Amino acid sequence: MERELATLVESIRNAGAKARELVRAGFTVDTKPDRSPVTTVDHEVNRILHEMQRREFPQDGWLSEESPDDPARLTNTRVWIVDPIDGTKALVNRVPEFCISAALIERGIPVVAAILNPSTDELFTAVRGKGLFLNGTRIASSPSHDIDPVIMVNAWEFRTDRWSTLAETAPCRPMYSIANALALVSAGRVQAALTIEPENEWDVAAGVLLIEESGGVISDAAGNPFAFNQPTPTFRGVIAITATADKSLHASLKTHAEQAQSKSKLKKSAP
Repeated sequence: MERELATLVESIRNAGAKARELVRAGFTVDTKPDRSPVTTVDHEVNRILHEMQRREFPQDGWLSEESPDDPARLTNTRVWIVDPIDGTKALVNRVPEFCISAALIERGIPVVAAILNPSTDELFTAVRGKGLFLNGTRIASSPSHDIDPVIMVNAWEFRTDRWSTLAETAPCRPMYSIANALALVSAGRVQAALTIEPENEWDVAAGVLLIEESGGVISDAAGNPFAFNQPTPTFRGVIAITATADKSLHASLKTHAEQAQSKSKLKKSAP
């Protein structure tokens, strides 16, 4: 997978440079049918990465937030799953947490991954079985006392106090890009990321491999492992913990997720 990684790194670096150029020069913002924002930065990054896939790996499938979904990908053994800008609202508001996220999936499992934060110029990469790297240098697990005890949670959930019980025992802060949050968890900068909101495959595909290669633990909100390139490419929630966090933390966050989901169902069923 060295060729795939090298090609992805070159392409995502070019995309990051283009993103920074557009942030400086100015970009347009439109609204998609689901009322979420999309910018010319999203489209340009998508174009650069899609051209890479079509030029270098034309036999592979493609799934991206900013491309029409072609069901033919379901017949491919290998599929590139891309979020051109994860955290578009952060980009629009100039919050330096938006990221470019890309992964190569083989038989449902991520085997090559990269997450680039254009604002900080930090590129997290991994190849399955080869460890986690930051800007080309391998990252070793941080001692547990060096970990920020913060648990990053979905920004909307943070505002609605969904995790108020959790916040009584652990500091929580909102994440404006789940790709950025998963990269930080993989690097041991924060101890966990949590949400029970729906996530798309392109939101988490790269982050899953980064965390697995760092020795961390990641699952959906029910504790199930992720399988990618599904007909409906969505999941319910994410629980991720860093490698040196107490392993009981994953079970604890799963319990909080179950309680939050139960409360949410009760509110919806109330007259």
